[in-house]
Amino acid sequence: MLIPSIDLQSGRIVQLVQGEKLAIEATDPEPWIARFARFPRVQLIDLDAAKGHGDNAEMVAAICGRLPCRVGGGIRTLERAQAVLDSGAQAVIASSALFKDGAVDLAFARALAEAVGSERVIAAVDSRGGHVAIHGWRTVLPLTAVEAVRALEPFCGEFLYTHVDREGLMQGTDIDAILAVRRATAAGGITTWDEIDRLDAEQVDAVVGMAVYTGQLPLERPQPSR
Repeated sequence: MLIPSIDLQSGRIVQLVQGEKLAIEATDPEPWIARFARFPRVQLIDLDAAKGHGDNAEMVAAICGRLPCRVGGGIRTLERAQAVLDSGAQAVIASSALFKDGAVDLAFARALAEAVGSERVIAAVDSRGGHVAIHGWRTVLPLTAVEAVRALEPFCGEFLYTHVDREGLMQGTDIDAILAVRRATAAGGITTWDEIDRLDAEQVDAVVGMAVYTGQLPLERPQPSR
């Protein structure tokens, strides 16, 4: 299944290359909200909250009121997670806060699951060069994505696996690396319906951002030629 992605920064919808270089921005979210309205899941990331530079709380709440969103960005405390859920999110996406001192922070993962329910926790495991990358992908841990998933499995209902090496480049993704992480939703470089279909056959959903916003990936599945 295709899950469209909305990234927010300074009150705008944006798409970044490798999490840093601005490639696309939209000051009016309405066209994208309308286009994504038919999807049963939408990923919404508050980049400002993720970077600790304020937040887009009002915009997040407004979008959650109209789309079925799982929300990430700055989920570092139980209070923040609950506030995001109270704003209308269906689930929260926790990332860097799940790791501490180079390993999985089992205490925080357990506390988060107990506070909001493990079924409403999505653990984001971002992989760079095969290892977990946190803090905006700047810190690479001596921990593989598969090891992280195994440790976090009891505390979340789902995983979000981002293949950082391909993020925003629209060069295709690493299907084999994604399939090594089970119970995952995949992101990072997915550009074609063929990739989405292959992942779907393995019961893996696909989060797509850049390819949708540039028009490279049509939201409507192309009809087979006769």
